[in-house]
This record gives sequence, structure tokens and C-alpha cells, in this order.
Amino acid sequence: MAALFNLEVTTPHRLFFSGPVEAISLTLADGEAGIYANHSPITAPVVPCLLKILDKDGLWKTAFCAEGILEVTSEKTVLLSDATEWPEEIDYDRAKAAKESAEKTITAGTFKFETETAALSLQRAIMRLRARGESTENR
Repeated sequence: MAALFNLEVTTPHRLFFSGPVEAISLTLADGEAGIYANHSPITAPVVPCLLKILDKDGLWKTAFCAEGILEVTSEKTVLLSDATEWPEEIDYDRAKAAKESAEKTITAGTFKFETETAALSLQRAIMRLRARGESTENR
């Protein structure tokens, strides 16, 4: 049996996940990361991504994760996220509309602040759609 570690994923609205896991995979500001038991302590920013959790039964579960902070210590791993959702919790129509709105704002490119905010919104929408297993290509 693989070594386990305690994972806690918290959002401002709820405790999303808490329990022993074998591994997690997510995207940090500087790239993809895999966390396993006995990982070196780190604190790092998380960007919108697919959070993959390898549970204690050896099954991978995938969720959407918005931006946040990951802290790995010897006691536990904590992910504080603006939002984290299981695929069945994601509103497809809302995510699709957010993607289209962000693309329009980026195309218009009026102000740098608007474009940067829209790029982050686009990234979140794309990750939500991917978590649902939907293609994010334009049709």
C-alpha cells in the first residue's frame, strides 16, 4: 500500500475535501506539480487548473480548482482556493457563457486591466469545462 498524507481543500464557502490521499496533481504558477507523502515543505500559488486527487483506494478524482495557495508541511497538505468544484457541480451553460464573454473582452482589448482580468476568467472557464469533460475548442 502506498504511503498516505492528509489533504485539506478549503474554499471561502466550504470545506471541499478532507482526508487521507496517495497523491495530488495540480498547476502552480511555475508549472505542473505532483505531491506525494513526505513531499518537501512548500508554499506556492495555484493557478486555475484541474485538481486531481488519488484517493486512499487508488482512484483518481478530478475537480476544477480556481486560483489559490498550496501549503505542504510534514503534518498535512492544505489547498486554500477561491473555488473548487466537482464536475457535477459545474454549471455548463454558465461556464460556456463566461468563456465566450472573456474571449470577447480579450478580442476587444480596450484596457490592459480588462484584458488581464478577462484572461484569468477565460482560464477559469476553460478549466471548468475541462473538468466536466467538455471540449474547449471553438466550434
